[in-house]
Amino acid sequence: MTHAVSRLRDERLARSTKPFVARGSRAPRCPDCRVIFSYCLCAWRPSVEANSAMCLLMYDTEPLKPTNTGWLIADVIKDTYAFGWSRLEVDPELLALLDDPQWQPYIVFPGEFVAKERVVTQVRRDDGKRPLFILLDATWTEARKMFRKSPYLERFPVLSLEPEQISRYRLRRSRRDDHFCTAEVAALCLELADDSQASSVLDAYLDVFSAHYLGAKFQNPIDPDDTAHTQLKAFL
Repeated sequence: MTHAVSRLRDERLARSTKPFVARGSRAPRCPDCRVIFSYCLCAWRPSVEANSAMCLLMYDTEPLKPTNTGWLIADVIKDTYAFGWSRLEVDPELLALLDDPQWQPYIVFPGEFVAKERVVTQVRRDDGKRPLFILLDATWTEARKMFRKSPYLERFPVLSLEPEQISRYRLRRSRRDDHFCTAEVAALCLELADDSQASSVLDAYLDVFSAHYLGAKFQNPIDPDDTAHTQLKAFL
């Protein structure tokens, strides 16, 4: 696996002074999908085209967590970039990406915490630019800190999502039903940007990942003909 999140994970591991121990880490996991080998997800990794791009700002150990769904975004969306977040230092490659004229960046964050003049609810393309969605990949508390302490993001519009559905993510639950996992946020952004096919594929891939991960945890059989698996078959 060579996508941006896997490379960031390798970089983070190289800096670690002690091993990162995740829940359930005793069982050997596939290095490419982070699920134990008997429930490996790799055969279900889809391929789909998208005009939009994703920029993941990841808080400290997020790339190391087997439940992190930013990895799923990078599996599905070819133009996914991932950077570790730091309050004191900003990766020059991140700044170069944000300044690249081909992109139209949006920072994705709830509008209730932002000045009204910065908030948008629709994705509009200017001069043929492609949407670049900046996602803060962290817990809610960490994401609020990242938003407040990243002045280089202040020049961009804040895309505030107003979805009606309740989060379906079952691996790391928020205390609030209207807080979505990172892959769900990405799928909603893709839908707003008219990348509807990529949005539905990412949604299905998240469901398949959840089924395999929880299947491994509880030793439940996998149904390869359920709705989510069936939806992915056309994109394998």
